[in-house]
Amino acid sequence: MLKNALLTLLALAITIGGGGGSVWHALKTQDGIGAIRIGPWTAFPDIGTQAADPYSKARVAREGVLALGQAEGLSFVAERDSGGEQLKRQCAYEIEGGFPTARFWTLYATDQSLGVIETEKPRLAALQSYQVLRQPDNSVVISVGHRPAPGNWLLSDGSGRMYFVLTFYDTPIASSTGLSDITLPQILKVGCNA
Repeated sequence: MLKNALLTLLALAITIGGGGGSVWHALKTQDGIGAIRIGPWTAFPDIGTQAADPYSKARVAREGVLALGQAEGLSFVAERDSGGEQLKRQCAYEIEGGFPTARFWTLYATDQSLGVIETEKPRLAALQSYQVLRQPDNSVVISVGHRPAPGNWLLSDGSGRMYFVLTFYDTPIASSTGLSDITLPQILKVGCNA
């Protein structure tokens, strides 16, 4: 009798623990149900709509973010560079390429909570489309690191994991038909401070 009770409790513990762990993993990862991947960038285009999957709704509820509606814009998150390596705050990167048509866009460096990195300096770890210098072909090159760089510079400070969040506001790519033929900038690692 006691053996059956212990086996039942063990089976319940494994089931509940495994189920809870798989849900936690599904909510924590940037790849998942409903995700669109373009190079190193991942977006969930249905996250602010009625068509959002249950995991996307749970992600929004857990993180307490205000999801953009389909007509408002679309956010992309990068947790790896274009070579597939995890982004690190102690490394320097270049984000280069063209940006899709949008009325306004923002780019900022974040920690795991997807909150802007605290730099302990008067400069934020964020840029927006009205303050960047553009190349003659309308592309943008942004240097990311803790040392100032000429041109466009995004400050990242500290050590540990880092993410980039690129949000487009009032853009045709927010509709599902606009995502099929867009390209997003590359994220190239320049070097690291070991």
